[in-house]
Amino acid sequence: MRIASLVTRITQQMRRDRRTLALFFLAPLLILTLMYFIFDTEASDLKIVVTGSDETIVKALKQADFQVTAAEEYSQEKMIENDTDGWLQVENGKIKLTLLNDEPSRAKAVQMQMMHGLQRNEKNTPSIEEQYVYGDANTKGFDTFSPMLVSFFVFFFVFLIAGIALLKERTSGTLERLLATPIKRYEIVAGYVIGYGLFALVQTIIVVLYAVNVLDIVLVGSIWLVLLTNILVALVALSLGTLLSSFATSEFQMVQFIPLVIVPQVFFTGIFPLDGMSDWLQKIGKVMPLYYASDAMNGIMYKGFTFNEVLLDLLILLAFAVVFITINIISLKKYRAL
Repeated sequence: MRIASLVTRITQQMRRDRRTLALFFLAPLLILTLMYFIFDTEASDLKIVVTGSDETIVKALKQADFQVTAAEEYSQEKMIENDTDGWLQVENGKIKLTLLNDEPSRAKAVQMQMMHGLQRNEKNTPSIEEQYVYGDANTKGFDTFSPMLVSFFVFFFVFLIAGIALLKERTSGTLERLLATPIKRYEIVAGYVIGYGLFALVQTIIVVLYAVNVLDIVLVGSIWLVLLTNILVALVALSLGTLLSSFATSEFQMVQFIPLVIVPQVFFTGIFPLDGMSDWLQKIGKVMPLYYASDAMNGIMYKGFTFNEVLLDLLILLAFAVVFITINIISLKKYRAL
């Protein structure tokens, strides 16, 4: 009888909590649908440019399912600009292959398909000299997305801790008592952002230094640029976490935002290839902060990008933070009109 009473109480609580019910039944469907479209996309064709070659090699590469372009001259700068997977140079009977290697899996695919295609058209497999724009022959897939993981963990923990911390302030009555004073809304938001931001800054520095110096995650660019990027990531997570906490009435409800806000962003960080996704999926990714954080981190840590090369990503992250902070200020109106 007591067990039945307890079951009845829990059932009634769940029925009254529509947000929990929606998350319980709809969130898995949303994430499953997103995963279906992402994993159902086909990888884009491998692009290769051939210079100084004859029609025999070009034909062999086309038969090996390459998207082949013949050119009189080419360069590594053009490879980066055009996102070309490989550049095959044929001079005096020697073959030189330059691989972009921004995604090691695609570089390996270029090597395998090329050898297979040339073997079918040549009695003896030609010797190929290889060089890489990014990384080297020992580069692994983890080297390209490990920088993205650094930003993800900074974002995740700052978002969660900041949101729950502000939620406690609100549910305990601290925020209401604060709003009873003459303090302005922007002063409240600025105080919370700066206060929690100091701890987020320390956490960011620890995570980045640990990842680079202890785990030996690849770092080609500037450590200071890595820190700057992740500070902006922490600021976005902090402002978003405090904003969403105003829509939660308990820590459990705050945690509910994870599958709706955090999990979908993971799919657009580059862990899964973006090139093969449908256009509408790529557009969804471009409205998520972690898309730009991952793009900047991968560019800095793996490709050695400079400040100017990741400036657009940093400005967009800053814009996200400004928008979320502004909405935070406006949302305080529901507690008090100033």
